[in-house]
Amino acid sequence: MWKKENNKLKKTFKFKDFIEAFGFMTRVALIAQEMNHHPTWTNTYNTVSIELNTHDAGDIVTPLDHKLAKAIDKLK
Repeated sequence: MWKKENNKLKKTFKFKDFIEAFGFMTRVALIAQEMNHHPTWTNTYNTVSIELNTHDAGDIVTPLDHKLAKAIDKLK
């Protein structure tokens, strides 16, 4: 479940290993590029942490962030 905190939507995803985590990030990157809406994220071994907000709107959560979050959830 995405958590709204400090004007960001946040979620952490865990995978079997680094390859699965990196593959997930690649799929997210393709969707984010298509939407022209790019996440702030980190990857440590099998864990990917994502934060979403809209920089052009003053770094707040907008419907675009919710749209990307839903698209990301469909990948997992």
